[in-house]
Amino acid sequence: MTGSRGDRAQLADFLRTRREALQPEDVGLPRGPRRRTGGLRREEVAALSGMSADYVGRIEQQRGPHPSEPMLAALARGLRMSLDERDHLFRLGGFVPPGRAGRHPHVDAGLMRILDRLQDTPAMVLGPAGECLAVTPPAAAVFGDRSREEGPARSAVHRWFTDPASREVYPAEDREQRGAEMVADLRAALARHGEGSSAGEVVAALTRDSAEFRQVWARHDVRHKHSQRKRLVHDVDVLEVYCTTLFDADQTQSLLVFTAATAETSERLRLLAVLGPAPVDGA
Repeated sequence: MTGSRGDRAQLADFLRTRREALQPEDVGLPRGPRRRTGGLRREEVAALSGMSADYVGRIEQQRGPHPSEPMLAALARGLRMSLDERDHLFRLGGFVPPGRAGRHPHVDAGLMRILDRLQDTPAMVLGPAGECLAVTPPAAAVFGDRSREEGPARSAVHRWFTDPASREVYPAEDREQRGAEMVADLRAALARHGEGSSAGEVVAALTRDSAEFRQVWARHDVRHKHSQRKRLVHDVDVLEVYCTTLFDADQTQSLLVFTAATAETSERLRLLAVLGPAPVDGA
């Protein structure tokens, strides 16, 4: 909901200080030999936020249109703000801060800082219903980049039971176990966050749309995520990896990191770092 016009001067100062406080290394960018000052450049913030450098400059110079809620949310993510910083940004912009467990959750700043340093490793940040919030290029090459999806398609467990192609990233003989694990994780998320959360929305949708999900859900399996060995299919190769999961302080978001379990997989993962994202409809 829109509030007052906010405080353009304070908004500009806040964005500038956050930009100057971040170093290129903090967001996975090279420093380069010609950088004369600390902090990020406006064009780097623009690239991280999905907008033009001119737009970032106009906000810092208190010029141009008043920034909208989506633009403020993009800047908060690009500048790796904490939830408290994001909420402050929205208030300076004249808006009521969005709910902290809404449909488009703010990616935890701590997890994003780790992800930024893993750009040559398959890794991703997930929400409570397995919704993809951020990915590294190697992860996008294997799974596809679902972070820009809207609605249930963002959730891995929803895709598992509604889109057969989503299972092709796992060998056929591993899929039954993987599906059961995803449902158990979803049940744990529902118990933790409630029916009004994204986990509750996914459970309701799958209960309505998937007989297979209803059958697995009725078993009431519950498990906690932990490091484990997995096999992933990329093109014709089978990648053997360890999947390690880190959580944010609220146990709301998780960071999945895939590391090589064999020398062959290590070499293949190095190649993935230079590949583009896999097609979304075949992730």
